Amino acid sequence: MSLKTASLKIGTQGPNRCGQALLQIGINMMALPGGRHLDSMPLPGQRLHLMQVDSVQRWMEDLKLMTECECMCVLQAKPISLEEDAQGDLILAGGPSLGDPLQLLLKRGWVISTELRRIGQKLAQDRWARVHSMSVRLTCHARSMVSEYSTGSRSSSQEMGQIEKLLMEKCSELSAVTERCLQVENEHVLKSMKACVSDTLSTLGQHFSQLLELALTREVQALVRKIDASDNIYTTESTTGNLFSLTQEGAALCRIIAKEGGVVALFKVCRQDSFRCLYPQALRTLASICCVEEGVHQLEKVDGVLCLADILTDDSHSEATRAEAAAVVAQVTSPHLPFTQHLSSFLESMEEIVTALVKLCQEASSGEVFLLASAALANITFFDTMACEMLLQLNAIRVLLEACSDKQRVDTPYTRDQIVTILANMSVLEQCASDIIQENGVQLIMGMLSEKPRSGTPAEVAACERVQQKAAVTLARLSRDPEVAREAVRLSCMSRLIELCRSPSERNSSDAVLVACLAALRRLAGVCPEGLQDSDFQQLVQPRLVDSFLLCSNMEESFV
Repeated sequence: MSLKTASLKIGTQGPNRCGQALLQIGINMMALPGGRHLDSMPLPGQRLHLMQVDSVQRWMEDLKLMTECECMCVLQAKPISLEEDAQGDLILAGGPSLGDPLQLLLKRGWVISTELRRIGQKLAQDRWARVHSMSVRLTCHARSMVSEYSTGSRSSSQEMGQIEKLLMEKCSELSAVTERCLQVENEHVLKSMKACVSDTLSTLGQHFSQLLELALTREVQALVRKIDASDNIYTTESTTGNLFSLTQEGAALCRIIAKEGGVVALFKVCRQDSFRCLYPQALRTLASICCVEEGVHQLEKVDGVLCLADILTDDSHSEATRAEAAAVVAQVTSPHLPFTQHLSSFLESMEEIVTALVKLCQEASSGEVFLLASAALANITFFDTMACEMLLQLNAIRVLLEACSDKQRVDTPYTRDQIVTILANMSVLEQCASDIIQENGVQLIMGMLSEKPRSGTPAEVAACERVQQKAAVTLARLSRDPEVAREAVRLSCMSRLIELCRSPSERNSSDAVLVACLAALRRLAGVCPEGLQDSDFQQLVQPRLVDSFLLCSNMEESFV
């Protein structure tokens, strides 16, 4: 389905009457599928009479039989003018067939929510002509959504019917009150009417959200029941794919899927040998659902962690399956989600999972597999301090540092971000320093201080900043060991840290990188002060950390 943009600019009187006529036709078309109304169907005896009337009147009569609700939306949004914001109007054209009510519902819902937001913007600017034309179009979209869903889906519940009625009443009220505003010139009257329009718009938005949530819940329930009851691999694959598509629509849908038993149904798939080829798809869907608290809670209720551990430790599963299981582990142990810290069942299987993830990192055949496995390990090191000791015993430092020289596995700053995160968290252990030196790790950390983005995208720039910051943190922690500090000084780490502190462009003006570099520099200076010039010592080491920070953060280049 394509979403195109268009605009509508109409006069004050005549075109408004035209809009109301189109609106009335749309109302008459709701009774039968295909946009036909029982009362407007011609009887056989009437056709001869139609041949004798004016051709324009004949065309008007035929129009009632041939036009559909979708055509009304397209016609109402035709680009008649070249208004400066003309490209912002939305229409829905060429969408899915009625056999795909879920996708049509999502697309229509997106258009309506966007229209609601834009009407609010135009209302704030007192653009009354635009507000009215967009309100009429919104009514058409809402009516089409109700008609399409009731035609292509199951029978509506009583609750849905009530909300549909309230929604359409508010749409009509919004169109009527905005039309009246076009006739008003008194600013005080308009101000009071503006508040009324704002309230109506807010209530309409609430009704729309309720209706959309109810409809989506019913569709999710149907998909979950289909997965749960199916023993056909093709049906399960198709339905799981539909469920995954829904998870990409945002956290709200993930919550609905979790509440309606989606996690339970997907783990049922992952426990059946006959569905082994569907494990990657099911696990990928689970990882998406577990971005919300309800998904993680459902995972714990069905012993999902134990199932993940079984998949990760079973070498008979494909690498793709184990990589997707690692992705679920990375999601449910994410330090950015506070509710994952209470996943008590994870501790019982942590040693098995960590061992399997280290092995997956070592044997990974691609950068994507390594990224998923290392991300899971990085999150686990935040999840529990015991994980760092396990990694030390499993020689994880050697595995990770060896991977850094393998471009097939480690080729992006996102992957290096995971590696340096693990090293930073492990560096709190005293035994870690000797392993780092033995594997030439200080030189690799030094290289990470020079991480640069290739594409310049915001995500990649942010990843490079994290790599630089965590590399400096790792260096500061490891420099407790004099041997590591001397090795860092020998490799000119102090010069690079000074450069990062003094040159904002080298750290992309990141304050987090600056603080980490100042801390690392002070730690190294405590061991080898002779490596610093007097000016560097007086400005970057001797003052309080906050004073050095303020000095360096004000070194932005001035063009005044």
